Amino acid sequence: MEKLALYRKYRPKTFADVIGQEHIVKTVTNALAAGTVSHAYLFFGPRGSGKTTIARLLSKAVNCEKRKGHEPCNQCNSCLEIMDNRSIDLIEIDAASHRGIDEMRDLREGIKFGPTKSKYKVFIIDEAHQLTKEAANALLKTLEEPPPYAIFILATTEIHKMIPTILSRCQRFDFRKLTLAEIIRKLEFICKQEKVKIEKSALELIASNSGGAIRDAESLLGQTLTFSTGADKTEIKAENIKDLLGLVDIKVVGDFVDLLVQEKRAEAISFLQKITEQGNDLQDFSKTLVNYLRQSLILKIVGEEKEKEQSSIITGLTKEEYAKLAGQTAKLEEPEIRRILKLFIEAENKIKYSSIPQLPLELAIAEAVNLEK
Repeated sequence: MEKLALYRKYRPKTFADVIGQEHIVKTVTNALAAGTVSHAYLFFGPRGSGKTTIARLLSKAVNCEKRKGHEPCNQCNSCLEIMDNRSIDLIEIDAASHRGIDEMRDLREGIKFGPTKSKYKVFIIDEAHQLTKEAANALLKTLEEPPPYAIFILATTEIHKMIPTILSRCQRFDFRKLTLAEIIRKLEFICKQEKVKIEKSALELIASNSGGAIRDAESLLGQTLTFSTGADKTEIKAENIKDLLGLVDIKVVGDFVDLLVQEKRAEAISFLQKITEQGNDLQDFSKTLVNYLRQSLILKIVGEEKEKEQSSIITGLTKEEYAKLAGQTAKLEEPEIRRILKLFIEAENKIKYSSIPQLPLELAIAEAVNLEK
């Protein structure tokens, strides 16, 4: 039997399982409990924030045969069919690949027929902003006069591309990016269920490279667990997964920052040349460097005396890496850290447009190590 991906295996089965979108969950569940479900919803937010998950939960809840309050029972035929992707009364349309007028005409024809088994026929239209103008206008006509048994849930990452008349027909919910802490808690829960030992800094590394998307974080964790599967049940550490995730080694970045702190300009440029010859991606190196310098600035501002407060902000570092960062930070004043950080942010933005990729970084080094100051 094919093993389920983690993001599918641990997809929330109830509203109580949803993380990070409490404002949306509360409004939707209140409507379910009061029996005031709308005929059209618009879910807007970044990818991996839970739009499709809550849409499917809403689909389960409105059609649940044994629902008490707002939570689906997950045991009746309707719930089981939706969870197994077998429900013929839940129609999911990916507008990225089915964006034309013909698909919307088919939808308008299909909606004339009531649900086969369920109370409601639910249409989830993902990436709704990609509908063509003609398709969007066809959908609008359906939203204006929907049959009582139809519920539409539109999901989009680019709400500014939606036509205003569709927006006005829907209840709008804005999803937010998940915080690192929320993603880490979910990853810790999965690891506990999978009986896997993994250090906190490894989970922080995965979370910080997920872009705030829980689905991406779960996919990265799945890669990590597959890579680490075997007889060896030792704890998975951050350094074990950096190559797997294609991340620049923090040690390399730390050694580079050492040269900046020591004002060794020629050595820093030679170091950059060396990592370029080794085939390192300079865009990735710059991204990791900027994040490293950002954490140095945070450490300087918050201060080590507030260790508990800053430890929730500075993530993805082992104890040794943190100790090195703290030592470098102590040797620099806050204005100097800000100046260096701004230089390398500018360099990162210029790399992709430069005919010589390392040139923006070399210029940043020359400015960062200002021997005439």
